[in-house]
Amino acid sequence: MSNTIQQQQNIQADQMIRLFNECFMESENTVLVKGECEPIYRPASNRRPYHEVVFAHGFVRSALHEIAHWTLAGRVRRHLLDYGYWYAPDGRTAEQQARFEQVEVSPQAIEWLLSLAAGVAFEVSVDNLAGGDVSDRVAFTQAVISRASLRMTQGLPPRAEQFMHALCAERGMMPLTLADITYAGEQLIANERNRAALRNEAAA
Repeated sequence: MSNTIQQQQNIQADQMIRLFNECFMESENTVLVKGECEPIYRPASNRRPYHEVVFAHGFVRSALHEIAHWTLAGRVRRHLLDYGYWYAPDGRTAEQQARFEQVEVSPQAIEWLLSLAAGVAFEVSVDNLAGGDVSDRVAFTQAVISRASLRMTQGLPPRAEQFMHALCAERGMMPLTLADITYAGEQLIANERNRAALRNEAAA
């Protein structure tokens, strides 16, 4: 891998906030906020001068996930609470989970790329603990990798690309390349297959 990501210092939550705000506070009137509860997006209002991307409990992975959603949201949706979306709660059926994963492929692909740039460990989130084992995590991981590779080839959303480059620069890295993504994807899918094998052994 041309950028040995593991040898670089990981980005921490306070760094993430500073870097995001340096990139987008003025240009997009948006700030990243460390929340105490569940993540949420709050548009600017009479009480809030800035749009707020709020991530959960100071977790860097939560910050990256919420930033990924923000980079994909259009201008109209960025003026709506949580972008105007309704999320099916935990405990989804197999059909509901399949729809959830279709919607989540793009944001989790962006999240993975940002995680690589930030040096933060990543695995896909199926976010359905109460729904039982209705997800094929290996297949979903492969879909996320494929979407990320396509984005790297065809072009990232501008704000995602800007922040990915800022994360790399913060860590003294060259920008990520498609070769970096291909290598990291092989590791990611291998790890998920190993987890699946262990789960199958434990259930046997």
